[in-house]
Amino acid sequence: MTESANPSREEFEKLLEESYLAGMPSEGSVVKGKVVAIENDYAIIDVGLKTEGRVPLREFENAGEEINVGDEVEVYLERIENALGEAVLSREKARREEAWERLEKSYEANEPVTGQIFGRVKGGFTVDLGGAVAFLPGSQVDIRPIRDITPLMNVEQPFRILKMDRRRGNIVVSRRAILEESREEQRAELVQNLHEGQVLEGIVKNITDYGAFVDLGGIDGLLHVTDMSWKRVSHPSDILSVGDTVQVQIIKINPETQRISLGMKQLQEDPWKTVAEKYQVGARVKGRVTNITDYGAFVELEDGVEGLVHVSEMSWTKKNVHPGKILSTSQEIEVQVLDVDPQRRRISLGLKQTQENPWDTFEERYPAGTVVEGEIKNITEFGMFIGLEGDVDGMVHLSDLDWNRPGEEAIKDYKKGDVVKAVVLDVDRAKERISLGIKQLEGDPLAKVEGLKKGATVTAEVTAVQDNGIEVQIVGSDVKAFIRRSDLAKDRSEQRPERFAEGEKVDAKVVSIDRANQKVGLSIRALEIEEEKKAMEQFGSTSAGASLGEILKAAMEKKEGGAEEN
Repeated sequence: MTESANPSREEFEKLLEESYLAGMPSEGSVVKGKVVAIENDYAIIDVGLKTEGRVPLREFENAGEEINVGDEVEVYLERIENALGEAVLSREKARREEAWERLEKSYEANEPVTGQIFGRVKGGFTVDLGGAVAFLPGSQVDIRPIRDITPLMNVEQPFRILKMDRRRGNIVVSRRAILEESREEQRAELVQNLHEGQVLEGIVKNITDYGAFVDLGGIDGLLHVTDMSWKRVSHPSDILSVGDTVQVQIIKINPETQRISLGMKQLQEDPWKTVAEKYQVGARVKGRVTNITDYGAFVELEDGVEGLVHVSEMSWTKKNVHPGKILSTSQEIEVQVLDVDPQRRRISLGLKQTQENPWDTFEERYPAGTVVEGEIKNITEFGMFIGLEGDVDGMVHLSDLDWNRPGEEAIKDYKKGDVVKAVVLDVDRAKERISLGIKQLEGDPLAKVEGLKKGATVTAEVTAVQDNGIEVQIVGSDVKAFIRRSDLAKDRSEQRPERFAEGEKVDAKVVSIDRANQKVGLSIRALEIEEEKKAMEQFGSTSAGASLGEILKAAMEKKEGGAEEN
């Protein structure tokens, strides 16, 4: 055998050391050991190292473990050798490592774990999960807030792991999740035994703005405020209190969400079934105002039956007033039934129909032509409104302010609050309108002109000569008119305004009268045609063969002769 084939003593020791170290447990791991002695509150444990390690007995006692010499235990190897040459071991850390491995498996399998709540910390509590400490947030203790958690402390109970981080040593658990799961299982079982239409007895557990939750014996149902009574319920607390025992009917069960809708009014007779018989159209009934809105007021006629008085049916005269200024809540009033629709559960009511219609009264007391007096309520771009008896308003249009001036100019003489007189021109009860006139107080200027009628001949004085005609004023009046160029003469060659002079008097025929606008239409041409026609009728039979000129000449001479005799 060569020298190189036989290792030296140093090499042999080195190989032996490496072999020994390879079989030794590593620091930071859980190892098995044997209790070789118990001395001075310490358990001496051999884990197969050069020296034994010591573990305080309290670490076993805290876990409820009894330890005796010869027992095999698992411990956590922190250090192989300390300054005293001893192995540093820990039973608590070994339990913690065991617990983490067990908890990770449960977390991955979504299985509940068992633990005990043993302490309070900020925002929640600490839970011992068999060696590992977890955090239980306050919101995860129970389904509902708990004032006193003492009965739950140091009691073995299940938890659900919500989050784990082994590197940081964080575990978050929930007791609430376990309770909800159990509750859902019980709920599903209970729901299977329920059916729609079933009548049950329950206890009011909670009241909200929109309804009440009723305990049906392990499962809750919602009793919505609209299903509590046939009558209007402002708030559930008006008719229910927590702890009340109530009889309810199951209206609907949602199999997916397992939500149960309940009703109380369904156990009572629907008052709308007899509404059409009780409330005939046109009947007057009494009721109580229950609610006022921008568009009207709701009136309770009986429990569960309400009608609407629309704002347009509240007053004959107050058109743009909020209903709250006419009626008040809880007020007892008399109304008239306007329409009934049982299918849509609607009744239209009228308040003004129970009162005297001022428009009918006004027309009876103040027919057209009557002079009335009132205060100017408002002035608009088209006229002004005057307050009259019966709280009604009449309107004076711009065109009815003055005979001679434009309305835009005449209205400047008036202001809001002035008391004025006017003539009733028209009363429209259907449209609730009263037309008034102020200029009519002076009478019709055209009516003052004697003999003024369509077809009559009048004498007028020329007041102005224009290119397109002449302005004239009927003699003996203030009535003015305008004769157009085409009406100045029958012959086209004579239709020249310049042949007339201011101050000259002319005869003309009245062809139109517009009393509304105080306008008179005059025509010299029409008068000439009329005179020619009369001459033809008068002299045509005695002057056979005479020319038209001769006939007219004879007629004119006769006319002039008659004038001279006068």
